[in-house]
Order: sequence, then structure tokens, then C-alpha cells
Amino acid sequence: MSQEPQGLDPDGPDPARTLPPTAAATTPDNPWPLSLLAQNLKTHIERAPSTWIEGQLIEANLRKGAAYLTMRDLEVDNSLPVTIWANVLRNLPDQPEVGSRVVAQVKPSFWLKAGRLSMNATDLRPVGLGDLLARLERLRRQLAEEGLFNADRKRPLPFLPQRIGLITGRDSDAEKDVLRNAGLRWPEVAFEVRHTAVQGVHCVGEVTAAIQELDADATVDVIIIARGGGSLEDLLGFSDERVVRAVSAARTPVVSAIGHEADRPLLDDVADLRASTPTDAAKRVVPDVGEERAGIAEARHRLRQGLGRLLDRSAQDLNTLRSRPVLRDPYGMISTRDEDLTRLQVRGDYAVRQRVSRAEDEIAHLSARVRSLSPQQTLDRGYAVLQHEDGTVLREAEQAPEGTRVTARLARGLLALDSRGALPDQLRHQN
Repeated sequence: MSQEPQGLDPDGPDPARTLPPTAAATTPDNPWPLSLLAQNLKTHIERAPSTWIEGQLIEANLRKGAAYLTMRDLEVDNSLPVTIWANVLRNLPDQPEVGSRVVAQVKPSFWLKAGRLSMNATDLRPVGLGDLLARLERLRRQLAEEGLFNADRKRPLPFLPQRIGLITGRDSDAEKDVLRNAGLRWPEVAFEVRHTAVQGVHCVGEVTAAIQELDADATVDVIIIARGGGSLEDLLGFSDERVVRAVSAARTPVVSAIGHEADRPLLDDVADLRASTPTDAAKRVVPDVGEERAGIAEARHRLRQGLGRLLDRSAQDLNTLRSRPVLRDPYGMISTRDEDLTRLQVRGDYAVRQRVSRAEDEIAHLSARVRSLSPQQTLDRGYAVLQHEDGTVLREAEQAPEGTRVTARLARGLLALDSRGALPDQLRHQN
């Protein structure tokens, strides 16, 4: 407080005493009179402007010319008394009812005599269904633009969850439906149940805390949020932005089972799976053990039939192969090939002998021709070849002057001769 002291009582115990200028300057020896503090509080409080507030009307008492109301916050457990003149209340176009959501234009007032703070309302309006739907639609568009409802963010549910987290009201029909139907479908399934408020001021905080707690539990495979329907106002907690963002941030798949078909809470849009009722949630989260056993039996039957058909076809193929001649008498193929090999061998030997015989005849013929052209044949007929000592053949008489030693090559042996001079010319030129 920074106002100057005012409103001093002249009949006080010490009117000449100088009072502290501010509340912070007061001491046990120099305090403020209570009336001074009250007056300063009144001045300070009544400077506040008029404010529109929203809450739930939980109490309304009409006394003389005024109505005394009590409004409670929609999310936390805070209440505030509100006073409105009776004629103002009667002239309102829509009369609010206890339990309904209202907005009020209030201005704080401080009553000096009793030291009581009150809120004086100059206008009071019930929040209609249309207003709530408009707010929800604006929030829905905002969250959709952020991508919280995108299909690619949806996480698949496990085929067979070992432990299911369940968020629901205490002793509610929704809890009984989920536990009973899940147990009937798969008796071994386990639950981690968190009882929370499912409407009212505590709903948002408790549901959000339960989601975060179950999501942090590594043994929980899927989370079901279940409630057995209700009015739009009762389900507002499941459209609260804090609940929606908690589900979006969870790593564990979340199933929404609010059970209200007419108005979809925002929880249905952000959840990984929306179930129409708690019973539907149990059926979609937990497989039916009977159906699974029947499926396994059917699969085994089909596998047995398929394997039997495969074995029958294989046996037929084996019989067909065994009936073929080559497999019925494997040595027959070897015998046939052995006969072919023997026949080819005989033909090869005959061809080689024929070729050798023809070659021998050709060689004999060529040898005869060579021998007929050989100088030895000429010598055998009585002729002789004269050669110098160095082997040069004498072709003319001039090549052997008198005294030249020559050799006569006969058919058999050699004969050494001496040249005796030249012949007469008349003989030299005769053939």
C-alpha cells in the first residue's frame, strides 16, 4: 500500500501520533488502525475493472433484493461468491440453472463494516450448447492444423497385449464392461487400472496424470480411456487441450472408448483407435481366444491337407520315373552303349586297315617310279659315270685332259682310270 493515511479517528488514543506513510513502514510500536487498512484495501480493490469470468453455477440463494450465487472453476477446485441484484437476475433473457456453465461480468467490491470481499455481477449468461460446440470446433481446427490428428501419427495396436492400462471411473459400468469382455476373450490378460474423475473439475487433471503414469510404465502395452457416454457438458473434459496433447505425446497406443456417438470428443480424433463403446474397445484390443484356436486348428487342417497333396504328387512322380525303361533297367542303357562302342571300334579298325593298305600301295607305286628314275637303274643297264676325284661328273672330253685321273662308277663298284689324251677331232664331235 502506498496511499497516504486517511480517515483518522480524532477521538483515538493519540491523535497527534504520526502514522507510517505505507504499510511496509508499520511497526509493532507504530501500527495502522484497522480502519485505515480496510479503507486502503477498498480503494485499491475497487479500482479493478469489470471482468467476464466463466464457471459452473453450483449454488443460488435469493434473499430480499439480491441473489447470492457461488461459481466454481471448471478445471480446478476454486469457488467464488457472486452477488447480483434480484431485478437484474429476473430480467435476464435466459435464466441460468444450478449446475450449468455460465459467464458473468463481475466487479470486485470490499465491504468495510465486515471486511468481506464480494464480486458484484452486472450480467449473467448461461453458456449454451452452441457456444460449447463453437469453442470445440475452433480447438479442433487448431489442433488439426498442428497435425495432431494426422493418420500417419496413429500407432498400431499390439496383437496380444500382455498388460492393458485402463483409465475409467471408480466402480463404473465402463470398467466392468472392459474387464468382463476382455477376460472372456483372453483370460490371461492383465490390467493396470487407474480410477479418475470422468467429469467435473477434477477430470482433466486426473486423466492427464493417469495417461502420463501409464505411458511411463514399460509393462503397459496399450491404454484404454473408457466412459459410458454422457451429455456434451459431461464429456468436455475429454475435449480439453491438455488431455489431447497428453495422448498425442504418449508413446503407448491409446484407445478412446467414451461411448458417445452423437458428439465426438477431441480424444476420439487424437487417439490411435476409436471404439464406439467400452465393450467394443475390449473386443478390438484383445483377440478372442476361441477364434484364435479355431483359426489355428483350421490352419493346421489346411496345412495337413496341403502336405498330404504334396506327398501324393511326389509319390506319383516317383512311380512315373520308376516306370520309365531307363530306370526300370538301368544296365540296358549301358549294354546298348557298349554294343555301339564295339561296333564303332570294329568299323574304326577296318577303316584304319583299309587306309594303311591303300597307303602301302601308293608307297610301292611311288617307290617303283623313283627307282625307275634313279641313276642306279641306268648303271644297272651297263652304263658308267665318270667323275673327277672330287666327285664332279665329266660331261665333256675337254674336262679330262691327258693324264687326268678319273673314276668310273659302275653298277657295282668304282674303277680308277687315267686319261690318255684327246681323241681325233672326227671322233670328238660324234654323238
